[in-house]
Amino acid sequence: MLDLSPEEWTAVMLSLRIAAVATAVSLPFGIAVAYLLARKNFWGKSVLDALIHLPLVLPPVVTGYLLLIAFGRKAPLGAFLADNFGIVFSFRWTGAALACGIMAFPLLVRPIRLSIEAIDTKLEDAASTLGASRLWVFATVTLPLALPGIIAGTMLGFAKALGEFGATITFVSNIPGETQTISAAIYTLTQVPDGDSAAFRLVIVSIIISLAALIAAEWFARRAAARLHGN
Repeated sequence: MLDLSPEEWTAVMLSLRIAAVATAVSLPFGIAVAYLLARKNFWGKSVLDALIHLPLVLPPVVTGYLLLIAFGRKAPLGAFLADNFGIVFSFRWTGAALACGIMAFPLLVRPIRLSIEAIDTKLEDAASTLGASRLWVFATVTLPLALPGIIAGTMLGFAKALGEFGATITFVSNIPGETQTISAAIYTLTQVPDGDSAAFRLVIVSIIISLAALIAAEWFARRAAARLHGN
């Protein structure tokens, strides 16, 4: 069994907290954007799709820097949120969650969009002809049928958020107990003498958690698909 130090446990638990919050907050927006891209045709759709996937191709440091100049304490938006709502992102764990959520968003949206596109629109039209409102059709027909994709996207987003490093360390730095995630802790340990063994322990923990998330995504997606097909 891995014998983690209190500091290492803190990094692990903080990473899980940040990844969970990032995924939970991103999920409603991810479902809405996925539905918009899957079902609607509008001017600028390709641009929106490109912007959503931009974090996948941009260097993570660039994303982190953009967040810093947008949500830093001296930035207009960051100062407005801090002064009026007491919300501070820069150099806080909340900022780490924001950075992780943005970096994970494309991986969350993609499976949900594909799942919605695979739904036969005749099923939604049939519910509408029976008098159901658009919102009710979405809640009772579209969402249940898209559940496997939603589960897969959620787990993939969580796994991505858990391993995020570049954007996070650029935006919120590497503060032990506040913003130091597993990835940041591993980076720190590789820079100090005799830190290899501790870094290796955190690497093993990271692999275990990521594998568990991916296996859980596959299992839940299969269970949801089986229930939808009556198996």
